[in-house]
Amino acid sequence: MKKLSKKYIISGAVIVILLVASFPLHKLSREHVNYYTAATDHPLNCISCHLYLKRNSFSTFLEADYYSPINVAVSHKSGSVYVVAQDRCMLLETDPEKGKTTRKVKVGNHPHSAVLSNDGRYCYVSNQWSDNISVVDLSSMEVIDTLATGNGPAGLVIDKDGRYIYAVNSFGGDISVIDLQKGTEIKRLPAGNNPTGISLSPDGGTAYVSSRRALPAAYGSPLESEITVLDIASGYVSRHMNIQSAYMMENITFTPSGDLALFTLIRPKNLVPSIQVERGFMMTHGIGIIDRKNNDRVIQLLLDEPNSFYADPFDIVVTPDGKKAFVSSSGVDCISVLSIDSLRNIINIPDDSLLMSYANNLGISDHFVIRRIYTGANPKGLDLSSDGKYLYVAEMLEDRIGIVNTETLEPDRQIDIDGPRMITMTRKGRRLLNNAGHTFQNQYSCYTCHPDAHEDGLVYNMASKDMGRNVTNTQSLRNISHTSPYKWNGKNQSVYKQDGMRFSTVLTRTEPFDYKELDAISAYIQTGIPNPPDLLFNPDGELTSAQERGKKIFERTQDFKGNEIPVTNRCVTCHPAPYYTNRQMLDVGTLSATDDSILFDVPHLNNIFASAPYLHDGRAGTLEEIWTVFGKTEQHGAVNDLTKTQLNDLIEYLRSLRDPEYENKKGTTTEASFIHH
Repeated sequence: MKKLSKKYIISGAVIVILLVASFPLHKLSREHVNYYTAATDHPLNCISCHLYLKRNSFSTFLEADYYSPINVAVSHKSGSVYVVAQDRCMLLETDPEKGKTTRKVKVGNHPHSAVLSNDGRYCYVSNQWSDNISVVDLSSMEVIDTLATGNGPAGLVIDKDGRYIYAVNSFGGDISVIDLQKGTEIKRLPAGNNPTGISLSPDGGTAYVSSRRALPAAYGSPLESEITVLDIASGYVSRHMNIQSAYMMENITFTPSGDLALFTLIRPKNLVPSIQVERGFMMTHGIGIIDRKNNDRVIQLLLDEPNSFYADPFDIVVTPDGKKAFVSSSGVDCISVLSIDSLRNIINIPDDSLLMSYANNLGISDHFVIRRIYTGANPKGLDLSSDGKYLYVAEMLEDRIGIVNTETLEPDRQIDIDGPRMITMTRKGRRLLNNAGHTFQNQYSCYTCHPDAHEDGLVYNMASKDMGRNVTNTQSLRNISHTSPYKWNGKNQSVYKQDGMRFSTVLTRTEPFDYKELDAISAYIQTGIPNPPDLLFNPDGELTSAQERGKKIFERTQDFKGNEIPVTNRCVTCHPAPYYTNRQMLDVGTLSATDDSILFDVPHLNNIFASAPYLHDGRAGTLEEIWTVFGKTEQHGAVNDLTKTQLNDLIEYLRSLRDPEYENKKGTTTEASFIHH
């Protein structure tokens, strides 16, 4: 009896101690969660941050290996649909009649596009993160050759004779011309900024190349992006067409008669305060038309409606009879069906000023859009059956191929590519980042300003108490989990705050993400977005002699006159490895006349070569300009004693900086080292 009483006394004491301790522990937990979420009522759930927001073996175990189809190519010989599965680095052969995958083959890292040889025997797959093209023999479904390209091959096209393949190098800003008989690149032609799409005219004489990023220009200048025109007979660029007030021109195609070329585009209003979103006019989305019979004049028409926007148009195809065009709007899970005859009626007027006004007319789509067809999550690449009766849609974040009947204009069936059925936390977050449903009238998604979870190269006039001041250069979302705080002014201590109430107040003008959604998008941003391997400046982790010299300058403690460099003026002080940021707030003398007197968060430098323009307001078009034009004092590092050659070495070293994870995987950068969940 005494032993029993003693047991109860001890148990009661433990309960009392736990009850007493629970109050301060709960209070500390509440304060901790409040700080990181910038909210007072986010659920106290340790798993949200300490499991899903960390990269470790257990969180990886909770993920799934999605295929994430980005593009499709239909064989007019066999009827098979070939699918580029980006996240699994595969080419899938599917049977649209059976609705399933029949064969698959591993290709290079982060494949982008596929094109079939003219005789239908081979499929060529561009590997954007391997800088090459996989040649797949379709009879054996094996990779039989690999063709070297420039940096970041995306769109592909083969000439009518089947002799040359043209690969658009999205990172290098050029086009590789490859002799298919020799299997070697014979020349490289200049293209626009971040080119991705290419299309061959029906007569085979011309190819157009579309680009996504705008051409470099000072803030306040009109936006321009480029379409590059190739003369196939001569093998050279015949002209560069500057497209006004548009960017993100993902893909381009021709009508069967060749009189029109159609391409997708976005028209950003980055020079006006972002409060314009409340007026339905922050981002607009549409198509461009090149009228080839009228001196290649360009007309832009919006796909949007006054109260409903069709964000992030990606691909466009035209039926063989030339009657309909289909546009995938990946930000709203929708296909827009366009009447080509109606488009011709609209543009067949002599009044150029009226045609120019159509580019901002939210009602013009009523005159040429004949149907909206809704799809699975994030429709990307499109292709048509040889008879034009079926449209195949790569539903990237649904992990399937949708099939649309082009006569009834209704979804017909799907091709199951046998992807995971579960939707993981990061997959849900990726869907949210790529969908415009949380912005006012679906005007834009996170992807719109952060294509491929990177940045769009634009400077924005954000809504604030002093609109027009403190303009900001878009920052990349890639591999930022260890680089808090966020924003140029460092006001957001976590991704939760960045994408929570602040995001809805300043940008979306709608209700914020609910807490489960916020958990998901934070998990994706913090664990699922790597940088591409730096194959251009640091392919294998071995520095060149110039980069080694630049590294010594970056890490030096004395200048070349023998003087001690103050600790605060050493590059490595503010930008230490492995992420090259000390996560501190500093004044480096880069405030402009329109900036408040504030400190700036030290940015991380991994893959900095891919993030032009530079500085908080995008004033520096190149890395060199950071010091030669906008940093002539010693506030932003001691560089004034450097010769031009020494500055070049420093720049070469900065271009070599890459994700630290790649340093642990030397020699494997051509493999799928990182996966977007």
